[in-house]
Amino acid sequence: MSLFPTYNRFPFTIESGEGTVVRDDSGKEYLDFVSGIAVCNLGHRPLVVQEAIEEQLKKVWHVSNLYQIPIQEEAAQLLTEASGLDYAFFCNSGAEANEAAIKLARKHTGNDKIITFKQSFHGRTFATMSATGQEKIQEGFGTLLPTFEYLPFNDESAVAELMGEGAAAIMVEVIQGEGGVIEADEAFLKAIEKKCAETGALFIIDEVQTGAGRTGSPFAFQHYGLSPDIITSAKGLGSGFPVGAMAGKAYLKESFSAGSHGSTFGGNPLASAAVKATLSTIFKDQFLHEVNEKSTYFMKLLKENLEGLPGVMEVRGKGMMIGIEVESEAIEYVHKLRENGLLAVLAGPKVIRLLPPLTVSYQELDQALQLLKKVLSTEFSRT
Repeated sequence: MSLFPTYNRFPFTIESGEGTVVRDDSGKEYLDFVSGIAVCNLGHRPLVVQEAIEEQLKKVWHVSNLYQIPIQEEAAQLLTEASGLDYAFFCNSGAEANEAAIKLARKHTGNDKIITFKQSFHGRTFATMSATGQEKIQEGFGTLLPTFEYLPFNDESAVAELMGEGAAAIMVEVIQGEGGVIEADEAFLKAIEKKCAETGALFIIDEVQTGAGRTGSPFAFQHYGLSPDIITSAKGLGSGFPVGAMAGKAYLKESFSAGSHGSTFGGNPLASAAVKATLSTIFKDQFLHEVNEKSTYFMKLLKENLEGLPGVMEVRGKGMMIGIEVESEAIEYVHKLRENGLLAVLAGPKVIRLLPPLTVSYQELDQALQLLKKVLSTEFSRT
């Protein structure tokens, strides 16, 4: 093997996929409820995105951000109109989007400190690893950046007790994905928004996993009537094409003037074509309406059929971002589900995370439920 062993890879190879179904190199089919970890929101190889990329491939692949890129502007307009923000910056990943947000907040305010929350996840670059409130992500890399402070998640009083000015930003996930599919309380989020208004700190919402329709709205913060200064997004933006983005309010424009930040590949014509085609589909009212109907249906089925089973603690989530908390180590369930034809992923040691494509059918949801019920009902689940 010529690769660093930075991933605990499952012992099989996905060779092809279409929609919700993938096939391994032996021809076995699986329902993919991982979606590349909330990336393939339109399923595998959505035709509308494939055609957009193929069309762009015939024109030009890369030109550098030194030149005008009209399709990048079109993608940015879709992003800003759907989020209610004003300007976008394109990069290549969620970590890069969060790096951009951290830099912009510090440059605009002149302050260094950024408040984040325990069990958060914001990326694996040095700054975003320092922003992440999980020791397991940080272990072994020496002294972290000292300008991050971690508060308990969903602790409204801890936010209210923050004193005075001095913070550049408070950065939060509306749903902690890697932290266990934990949804923020509305009062907690409102307390953050209020504290930012009082102190001049920027309100940053990390929508890397929750954005692009994953929770049934364009972005998860919109369920709560919030008005963030900055949001970050990636994963579902490009249907598997590597792309990230930061969007911010108009008053921040001068703090990100020419030369203040950049990305060689960010928002290149191919990435922008993928973003435009993806968001043009997901941000349609009817599409999101169907996502909400399917997620309500599926969540009801999961709660009714799984929460009474021995070893199952709770089913929770929003939209098509679902966690099933179990008493024992969840990885054993994930392996058994894979053996039975359903791909799932962890969200911490005791949470099975389900991230089906937003295009999943009712029949596939029913099929997934039966596989989950089968695995979680077996004697294996109680040992």
